[in-house]
Amino acid sequence: MSWRRTLRMRRVKADFAIDRPGARRMVRTRVVVTCLSALFLLAGRPQRAQAEAPPLAPLTPLTFAIASNVLDKPAGETALQHLLDAIGQERNTSFIVYDGDLKGETEPCRDSLYDTRQQIFDSSRKPVVLLPGGNDWASCGLAQAGSYDPVERLDFIRQLFFGDSSSLGQTPMNVIRESDVARFRPFRENVRWQSNGVAFIGLNAPAPNNHYLSAGGRNGEFEDRSVANAFWLEHAVETARRSDMRAVVVILQGDPDFARYERRDRFAWLRFSRGDTSRDGFLELKRSLVKAAELFRGPVIVIHESDTPIPRGFRIDQPLHNDKGAVVANLTRIAIGLKKPQSEWLEVESDFAWRPPFRVRVRDVVVRTVAPGPASAPTLPASSSIPSSFPMPSSIPGVENDTPGPSSFFQQMQPVQPTQQTQHSAPPVQPDTSTPTSNAASSVPPILNLNSPANLPPILPIPSSPASGASGMDTHQ
Repeated sequence: MSWRRTLRMRRVKADFAIDRPGARRMVRTRVVVTCLSALFLLAGRPQRAQAEAPPLAPLTPLTFAIASNVLDKPAGETALQHLLDAIGQERNTSFIVYDGDLKGETEPCRDSLYDTRQQIFDSSRKPVVLLPGGNDWASCGLAQAGSYDPVERLDFIRQLFFGDSSSLGQTPMNVIRESDVARFRPFRENVRWQSNGVAFIGLNAPAPNNHYLSAGGRNGEFEDRSVANAFWLEHAVETARRSDMRAVVVILQGDPDFARYERRDRFAWLRFSRGDTSRDGFLELKRSLVKAAELFRGPVIVIHESDTPIPRGFRIDQPLHNDKGAVVANLTRIAIGLKKPQSEWLEVESDFAWRPPFRVRVRDVVVRTVAPGPASAPTLPASSSIPSSFPMPSSIPGVENDTPGPSSFFQQMQPVQPTQQTQHSAPPVQPDTSTPTSNAASSVPPILNLNSPANLPPILPIPSSPASGASGMDTHQ
């Protein structure tokens, strides 16, 4: 068989030698044609992609309100109604986020109480996105609250307040709930939506300690909800990244206690734990926030309630660290601690033409009373900018106007040196009315320093002068 194979190979070589010049020309022709085709395709691809890509629409400024802990007692229903009416008068406010606590800790967790509170939220002229708090279901097991099953109460408010893919209010807006995912069908309260380049994420993480129970056995409710929260946070952040969102805002009710961040320890199970050490119920959530900030890389804002009141109503800092001990530079925390939550709310404004793009201030619900005057005295809306001496209608809930006080200020999201704290104790500088452009220049916030150390406090807010108007936009550096 070997001589036949050798003869066949010689014939093939002879045939190839005869047709070799033509074969070479054919191969060269094919190579030239292939190269020219590739060049034409590469030259036309950028033009086609540029023609097919739609132009980016400019993002409009966004304003939203955050309220919480208004319904701590039955008398809070009237205060909540006034608060919703006052925010409803704000033309620039797009929606309201109620960050937990539909009831007080000792109020009974009856069905009728939840029904009444749900009707109040539905009467709002602005869309209301509701997030459950600890008093809404976690504290229902107390004897003062009726000794209910907290898990059963959580299922009830899920069906009552989060039954469909829309918010509360007279003009609800569409939202996306985690219940759309088959694996996490029960978790209707976890929500996300997008508005004006900002992706919003709402999580059920209540106080205290994220409802972690230290009793023996499987902590089923906590463990299942922790897995659902981690999935929803990662899923929403990935969606925001693919949708080219400019920022991510994560809102929850409980205080995660960012100062207590435990690094991952591979051999922790080998060590004996002390009996007095309490388990951090927000540990998994903080690790998920670190991962979300690394994935998104844009500004990530975390808003939550503070366990104690804060002197100026809120605090802004960058307290989160990763496993290596480095500060997560693109994550900023806003802790809300209003002194009077029944008559105050937090207003957040976003404009990506600013640096940094977010501003925060506290607004008041003011019920103005005036002395009897002429019947022909005109009346103006409470939210308009008018002199303080102008008569106003009595017993109408409004918003803070020209009166300087602890809540008529803006705080810009930028850390500063500790030595600058004493520089802001002086009275605010009055704006120069002779130069029309002075107010416009001062309204632009400075650039956010992402490389600042975490131990630096945030910039102190400067109270607005009476001449600055109701907007409170004039801040002097």
